[in-house]
Amino acid sequence: MQNSIVTLLPMKRLSTRALNRALLARQMLLRRKKISALKAVEHLVGMQSQLPNSPYVGLWSRLVEFDQSDLADLYRARKVVRLAMMRSTIHLVSAADCLALRPVVQPVIERGFMGVFSKFLAVDDHAEIEAAGRMFVEERPATFSELSRQLNGKWPDRHGEAMAHAIRTRVALVQVTPRGIWGETSQASHSSAEHWLGQPLNKESSVATLVVRYLAAFGPATIIDAQSWSGLSRLAPVFEELRPSLSTFHDDRDRELFDIPDAPRPSSSTKAPVRFLPEFDNVLLAYKDRRRIVADAYKSLVYPNNGMIQPTVLVDGFVEGKWKIDANDKKATLSIETFRRLNKTELASIEEEAETLLEFAAGNAKAREIRVLGP
Repeated sequence: MQNSIVTLLPMKRLSTRALNRALLARQMLLRRKKISALKAVEHLVGMQSQLPNSPYVGLWSRLVEFDQSDLADLYRARKVVRLAMMRSTIHLVSAADCLALRPVVQPVIERGFMGVFSKFLAVDDHAEIEAAGRMFVEERPATFSELSRQLNGKWPDRHGEAMAHAIRTRVALVQVTPRGIWGETSQASHSSAEHWLGQPLNKESSVATLVVRYLAAFGPATIIDAQSWSGLSRLAPVFEELRPSLSTFHDDRDRELFDIPDAPRPSSSTKAPVRFLPEFDNVLLAYKDRRRIVADAYKSLVYPNNGMIQPTVLVDGFVEGKWKIDANDKKATLSIETFRRLNKTELASIEEEAETLLEFAAGNAKAREIRVLGP
């Protein structure tokens, strides 16, 4: 019998710049796409949304001729919602993804509760509290303070805040409109996803589906990257199950990366335009190793200790500054702080894109100003 010889082909290696261009292509940041806001939100597997206006800016940076009403109308039609999802943080997701993916990340939501509030409640209390809390928010949307008071009225000897967070954990609470509507101000009031959307959660959804969706939007990525983005742990068996259907690569630190075979991976020489990203944009949070988008030297400027992920400016695909808008009835000022000295061409590109952002975000201001500060 002849001995069979297996030849192992070398694993393709992807540079940090190549990973950056793949990310920009998946995120519609190389060129704006002419697709609906709903399709964009679904492709991105949701958009982190601690601040209600952040997804509007994120979609403006990604879509052709995006208008605030394009997203506001989806909220009003209940085609998108905001609720705790990946990493137990507030995300804007489509109604379909809310129903399909919230059960998948449920262990992440529960882990957050167990680490902070579980000590205030007996395990036997949870089912009874869940039933009462669900009844309250489905009768009338409630803020967490209102929910806490209602539960304390029923159980005055128990910890009101802990009971409210138990409801957030065990019930998929969505923030109802007008919360999330551009230009509207309101407290975050909640109802159950099932009541608000008129459909049950899909308990048959799989972690593998979420992993594939993640790779389509953020790949190539490591197992640890996927865990960091989702908040889920022990994803190695899921990746091994999917391995035959995925492509694999190595990065410049010899870590194994997984990806969808036919997903875009542009040349590292592909030109990238200036883009403005909002607070908490997921391109800044989707990886354990974030060098493909933020240099190590800038981490403290983008991820300060107060937990507020900064709104950033991409130059040649990488974070090179941060921005903010100060506005009142008379004037809107867009201030940009660059992290390094930029050349004239880069500064001109920033100012050109900044003008369109200011028109989008503060078009009603009687006067508008752009300030660029740098080292």
